[in-house]
Parts: sequence; structure tokens; C-alpha cells
Amino acid sequence: MNSTTPTLALALAQAHTLGLARIDAQLLLLHAVGRPDAGRAWLLAHDTDAMAEAEHAQFIVLCQRRAAGEPVAYLTGRKEFYGLPLHVDARVLDPRPDTETLVDWALEAIAPQTDSLRPPRILDLGTGSGAIALALQSQRPDAQVLAVDTSADALAVAQANAERLGLPVRFQQGNWLQGVEGMFDAIVSNPPYIASADPHLAALTHEPLQALASGTDGLDGIRTIVTQAPAHLTPGGWLLLEHGHDQADAVQALLLAQGFVQVQSRNDLAGIARCTGGVWQTAQTVK
Repeated sequence: MNSTTPTLALALAQAHTLGLARIDAQLLLLHAVGRPDAGRAWLLAHDTDAMAEAEHAQFIVLCQRRAAGEPVAYLTGRKEFYGLPLHVDARVLDPRPDTETLVDWALEAIAPQTDSLRPPRILDLGTGSGAIALALQSQRPDAQVLAVDTSADALAVAQANAERLGLPVRFQQGNWLQGVEGMFDAIVSNPPYIASADPHLAALTHEPLQALASGTDGLDGIRTIVTQAPAHLTPGGWLLLEHGHDQADAVQALLLAQGFVQVQSRNDLAGIARCTGGVWQTAQTVK
């Protein structure tokens, strides 16, 4: 082997000099060498393997794009969520691991429903890549899952994921619950929740803005969902929402004001309250 021929270990070292996190560099390297499913253990076992010149050149370009802020999922076209390999691109948000907390909670909420003649009905609002809806469908094959998004581009990504995974989620284009028919045992959503003037948006320019920002305080979308959800929840049905790191109290207040009970929040992987939900008891208390 020529001394100038890059090895996998050398490529990872080059990524480090560009400022990439090791996990990001490893995922990009596996993608560049055509082994996206091999895992990081494979890299350790093959760190002295030589890279083809074209593979190395592609890897360096990917590293430069990552260093400029582009999500790894967009660069590789894939992201695992709740054990499901999803295809993602710039038309949808990069699914975050913390959102699995919302899936866990929704599965708990519908766990008591085991009657085969009355399968649980779930609505996912702002589905994006379909991550939440598909995860729920994969864990509860008996459930009837409807996923809604206002973006036709996002729905195209989600539907392609559903078809590739063989999961029978239904999809509908619409603005939150407008145009949605039927009643649901659980409504879940990871809506936009960043304030429109938040400086953190500058670091998220590669992701669709309409899926990130929601009014001056970031709560416009959540307000709409909280107001519209009661008309579509069965008595005892749950509304579960993901939100910003400092919005739990505000979201709890919105739910309580609307008439929800058992209002509570759940922590994400970092121990921060990032999901809030409540139970709708009766249709008579709609305001």
C-alpha cells in the first residue's frame, strides 16, 4: 500500500481536524465506503483498510458540509428512529432521539386498549418524515394511525418511508386538525415550537423553517392544537405534545385552561421536561 493512500483511521483523523464529532465522522465514513449498516465496530476492525480515492474525496466533502452545519441525516439520507431506518432529506426535520420520549408516552397511553374489535386510533400532527406515526404503528400493528402534515413535500417523504417499511399508516395533507374527521384515543405532535426571533434558528438553516418556528413565543402551533384537539378526542383520550426546553409550564397552562385533566410533563434523555400532555374527559367541557 502506498504510504499516501488514506486508510479509514486516517480519514477519521482528518475529520477530527475539521472539528467533527467522532460519531458524526464514523457515520459519514460508513456511508462513503458503502457500508451504512456495518456499524462502528466494523470501522474499528478495519481501521487499516485503504480507501479508494473517490471514496476519500466524497468523505472529505461530506465532512466539510457537516462542519458547515448540515445534519448528518441529510448527508447520508438516513436516520434511525425507534429502531426504524428512515429516509430523510431537507424536506423534513432530522428526527431527534429525544422525540422517542413522546412515542414511549403514547404507547403507554394506548396500552390498556387490547380489544381486537376496538383498535386504538392515533393521530400524529405535523408528521414530517413520519417518524412518530411509523414508530407507533410498528409497535402497535393493530392501531389505526393517521398522520397529517401541511407540507406535500414532507408527506412524500413520510409515505415513501411507510411503503418501504411496509407499515399501513394513513396520510392526509392539512393544517393541524383542519379537515381531519373522526375521533382518536391519542393525538400526538412534535410541532414547531421555536420563537420566530430566536437566535438559535441561525444554526438550523439547513432544516425547513416552517417545521421549526411558530410565532413570537413559539407556541402558536401548540395553541391551535390544544384548542382543536378536544373535538377529536374520545373521553379519556390523551393529547401529547413535544415542546421547547423552557415551555413545559406554558404548555401545561394551555392544557389546563382548555379543560384537560391529569396534565403532566415528561423529561427527555437529558432530564429536561420536553413533552407535556393531558387527558380529555368529556365532550361537554369544550370551551
